[in-house]
Amino acid sequence: MDSNGVVEWAVVGSDIGPLLLAATGTGLVSVVFHARPEVRETAVGRLRERFGAEPVERPGSARLAEPIRQLAEYFAGAAREFSLPLDWSLTSGFNRQVLRELAAGVPYGTVVGYGDLARRVGQPGAAQAVGVAMASNPLPVVVPCHRVVESDGGLGGFGGGLETKRQLLALEGVLPQPLF
Repeated sequence: MDSNGVVEWAVVGSDIGPLLLAATGTGLVSVVFHARPEVRETAVGRLRERFGAEPVERPGSARLAEPIRQLAEYFAGAAREFSLPLDWSLTSGFNRQVLRELAAGVPYGTVVGYGDLARRVGQPGAAQAVGVAMASNPLPVVVPCHRVVESDGGLGGFGGGLETKRQLLALEGVLPQPLF
């Protein structure tokens, strides 16, 4: 496998805890919440399985410099969108279609219902499948699954936990900041 196919990863701090970021020669391929040692091991194992090569921990990776910079700006409230090359190879089919629509069509500071997102991709009855797509999102925060909520105003589920979803929506001004 050429060096382009090697997955490089690093763990970076954020307002919502440590994030594991991984990139290929194509672009950012994975963002993993709560990147404690056991979570890291599982995430790196999944990448190893999927790409058939040992991912390399490279905190100074040139591939990760821009994602790290843009995430820092996002958490500082200075950036409202990400302009990063993304590697979509960890998702496919309906899930990829939904995630791409979410990334392109649901801007900072807005939310969309699961059913609305299903309609946008031409599958009006597929709200539950949209939920499954959100749960499988390999690029949370950058592909903003935190912006997908229940039509009755409930937060819905979230792979990073509801507290993390609340924090991201508060950062974007959708929810009030917690008082303490």
